[in-house]
Amino acid sequence: MPVVRALSKVAKQALQVQGCGCQPLTVAMRNISFSPRQVTSGSDASFHSVSFSETDHPKVLITGGLGQLGVGLAKLLRKRFGKNNVILSDIRKPPSHVFHSGPFIYSDILDYKNLREIVVNNRITWLVHYSALLSAVGESNVALARAVNITGLHNILDIAAEHGLRLFVPSTIGAFGPTSPRNPTPDLCVQRPRTIYGVSKVHAELMGEYYHHRYGLDFRCLRYPGIISADSQPGGGTTDYAVQIFHDAVKTGKFECNLKPDTQLPMMYIDDCLRATLEVMEAPAEILSMRTYNINAMSFTPEELAQEVRKQLPDLQMTYEVDHIRQAIADSWPMNFDDSNARNDWGWKHDYDLPELVQTMFNFIGSESRVAQAN
Repeated sequence: MPVVRALSKVAKQALQVQGCGCQPLTVAMRNISFSPRQVTSGSDASFHSVSFSETDHPKVLITGGLGQLGVGLAKLLRKRFGKNNVILSDIRKPPSHVFHSGPFIYSDILDYKNLREIVVNNRITWLVHYSALLSAVGESNVALARAVNITGLHNILDIAAEHGLRLFVPSTIGAFGPTSPRNPTPDLCVQRPRTIYGVSKVHAELMGEYYHHRYGLDFRCLRYPGIISADSQPGGGTTDYAVQIFHDAVKTGKFECNLKPDTQLPMMYIDDCLRATLEVMEAPAEILSMRTYNINAMSFTPEELAQEVRKQLPDLQMTYEVDHIRQAIADSWPMNFDDSNARNDWGWKHDYDLPELVQTMFNFIGSESRVAQAN
């Protein structure tokens, strides 16, 4: 049956149930039993990423763009591909400097029709899916985390497959659990996370790889370690202490850590994280031996970080008030990532170790503090 006729039939069926508390039309239409391949018309339909000539650039949509990583990635990609080729999106109103830095639109990943219109109307070719509830926040609202991290992902996968997008979905150290090897943790091993965040990220990895093998979707995924950045506030993750310590150290000279002093976790400075994301997205498909990679830069404990911070601020007072929920999460996560496959396949290499990270954070926060005092 031609696709148009098939959709018309489903639309009629969907309209018949609109008054009875059933699914809305757009959702009912998606529940028809056809594969994403059948949505495309034409005998030469392909679900691999669009290929670009040297003079062309991808048209990029970033969901969840006002989180820790979205604004920075948009800035990096706009330098590379042009200001108007990268669209930042979120459900929140952007601050003025973000709104005026390049295209920004409202996008709710739970609204399938809205997402589809954005992709079609803007001729999107790359989709970076950053919308998610992080580990600690997710545990406090499991129902919302399930909706955003799983249902939202399904919308993204279907639209990416239908329109032949190159799709990036980040994963995390939280995709592993207490039965995973922790030091080091390889790309392929047992994954039994015990948070809704971790469970949803394992689901994302497997669904993305399934869509790649089943429909040819150009799915790419990096397992991020804890990401440290100076120009964004912590977003509810278990590794947030490694960001907050710098702000508190500069403002008050004191910091209360919610993890034990010997809790070792993989970490990375944001510039390395964003560059890795761009590099894996630009990597030729034929050199990728897998679709989900670990990436890493360093591993440290709160006490080791405090020692490095005291080289800049010797009077820092560090105390510990352990959050048992976050500590339990951290104790189930990798202590160190094995990222040898990323380094061998597409040449991943980090720039920031712990001393460079600490110096860079203080340079940024110190200058920001001086500007604030001057104002």
